[in-house]
Amino acid sequence: MAGDAQVVNPWLRPGPPGDTNGKPRQSVQGTTTGLTGPAAPQGAGVPRPERALPVTRPRPDDGLAWWWLGVHGGAGVSTLELAVPGGRDAGRAWPVTGESEAVVLVARSSAHGLGAAQNAAQQWASRMVTGVDLLGLVVVADAPGRRPRILRDRVRLVSGAVPRLWEIPWVEPWRLGETYLPQPPKECVALARDLKRLTQLA
Repeated sequence: MAGDAQVVNPWLRPGPPGDTNGKPRQSVQGTTTGLTGPAAPQGAGVPRPERALPVTRPRPDDGLAWWWLGVHGGAGVSTLELAVPGGRDAGRAWPVTGESEAVVLVARSSAHGLGAAQNAAQQWASRMVTGVDLLGLVVVADAPGRRPRILRDRVRLVSGAVPRLWEIPWVEPWRLGETYLPQPPKECVALARDLKRLTQLA
């Protein structure tokens, strides 16, 4: 595409939030449609992370559509497994099997969680891990209410490092232990729809 060399990648250098890698950011019911960042690892030019997640060879699972990769403890993977069927917990390690594995990063919206997401995104973008089709990042609210500006800015920055961003707001029933719901909560409908579409196209 003409002009690609001029596209600002906010992962490498913070830029305007309206456009990343030529794709407009459109938030719809807690999710972001289209690309927010690079669709493939960039390799050269991406700094290596301060901390890297391990790589493992998981047991096969023929019914698996994608892996949930929690980038830190308490990210919300177990809850998302129940709320959005189709994926399996990768056990906080990149699942590498020799084939291209669909992976979704999961982090809380705290400073610690977003820092861990940034490290994982750098690990993928710098080609430290291969054999992974990174679908995007799910940021799960760590508290009810509006997020502080410093955390909103951090989410925007990290979103420029991954192909897609989904934001899940605070879900009160989860806090009360109500994870076995008859259907995905409304906050997860767009995420479930997007992941189904992406893995069917794969």
